[in-house]
Amino acid sequence: MRFLTIVRHCEAASGADDYARVLSETGRSHAEWLRQSALSPDGLGQFGPTTALVSSAARTRETYALGFAGTPFVRSLQFSELIYNGHRHVSGLDLLAPLAEIDPVTESLCVIAHNPSVLELVHELSDRVPDEFVDNFPVGAAYVIELTENQTIGTGRYRVAATYCPPA
Repeated sequence: MRFLTIVRHCEAASGADDYARVLSETGRSHAEWLRQSALSPDGLGQFGPTTALVSSAARTRETYALGFAGTPFVRSLQFSELIYNGHRHVSGLDLLAPLAEIDPVTESLCVIAHNPSVLELVHELSDRVPDEFVDNFPVGAAYVIELTENQTIGTGRYRVAATYCPPA
C-alpha cells in the first residue's frame, strides 16, 4: 500500500515579503510535533518512506527542515517554485502534475505546500472530507490518502487514511 501525505506549512511569522516569511515560534513548535509524528510507527511514520515535493517558499522549506529532514519518512526530496501560490493561483489540480512527475510508483508521496492549494487537493482527491478539513486546512496539519498501487497519482477519488492536526 502507498499513500499521499498532504501537509500545509506550519504557522509563519508576519513579513512584507511573503516568499521569505519564516516560521513563527508556534510554527516551529508544530514542526517539531510533525517530526515526532514522522518518527513514530503509529504516526505519520507508518505512511513512509516518501518522495517529497516541497514549495520553495521559506516557510515550507523550514516546515520540511524542522519536521521531516533526516527522518526515514522522506527518502527523496524536490523543491518547486511552481507550487508556491504567492505569484499566481495554484489550484489543487496544479499540484498533481509535479507530483505525477516525481511519483516513483513504488513508494508513497508527500507534498508540503500552501492553502488554498492543499485544501483544493484534498477536495479533488478524497472520497470524503472530514469535518476539520471541509472549509480550512489547518496550518501544520497533515492529511493522508491511500494511493492506487502500481499507478501514477492522478485524478480520482482516494480513501482517507488519516488526518493529523497539531495541538492548539
